[in-house]
Amino acid sequence: MNDITEAIVLKDVTAGYGSDVVLDRVNLVVPRGDFLGIIGPNGGGKTTLLNVLLGLVPVRSGSVSILGEPPAGGRRHIGYVPQSGGHDPKFPVTVWEVASMGCIHGGNLLRKPTTDDREAIADSLEKTGMLDQRDRPMGELSMGQRQRVLFARALAVRPSILLLDEPTASMDPGAALSVYELLQKLNDTVTIIMTSHDLTAVFSEVKTIACLNRTLHYHGREKLSAESIGRTYQCPVDIITHGDVPHRVLPLHRNAGGDA
Repeated sequence: MNDITEAIVLKDVTAGYGSDVVLDRVNLVVPRGDFLGIIGPNGGGKTTLLNVLLGLVPVRSGSVSILGEPPAGGRRHIGYVPQSGGHDPKFPVTVWEVASMGCIHGGNLLRKPTTDDREAIADSLEKTGMLDQRDRPMGELSMGQRQRVLFARALAVRPSILLLDEPTASMDPGAALSVYELLQKLNDTVTIIMTSHDLTAVFSEVKTIACLNRTLHYHGREKLSAESIGRTYQCPVDIITHGDVPHRVLPLHRNAGGDA
């Protein structure tokens, strides 16, 4: 792998569908090793941004760099986990077969997995805690287990970057917690970008935050200290819920002219 320190760089990216502009002059730099959470309203462009990174939606202007390469070449460094809930539980496919789909290259469905592929599939299932379930039909799994298999499918390509689109949507709190515990482990070696409506998870689990609603506002790693809480609020806000201090309070978004 190259020694580039930025996993993803977007410069003045505008993109959309037909005459609709969904992303307007988006700028973003994601360093390697980051865990970026992207929040915003439905229709704000979160999934479109992931599709731009995957090269599925072309940009109208600006540039996109994936580990120093354009999306067409950089896509090989990316593992992608779509929103959960799309699997038909009656479809006869096993955990191993779904995970092995991550090793399909160039859309060649008839290509047999190589020894290296099988090692990657087994490793991805082990990392996600699903190797002992390899022969079970997907329809017999819980929602949380099925999502872990989708993580394994993405990890089978041995990615440097993991893109997650609402990974805990439709999950109960217990299943979602297990997914976030998994993500914390994966982030030791993989850069993660996650879109989510789960604000509790975003504010507590990720390292950095971006707010996206056509335009993007990036918030870095700064978190409130106990000292700043005392100066700002004069009381221990949310101590019971979050421990010593709230995890984050984001500043107002400001436009190029400095107005809120």
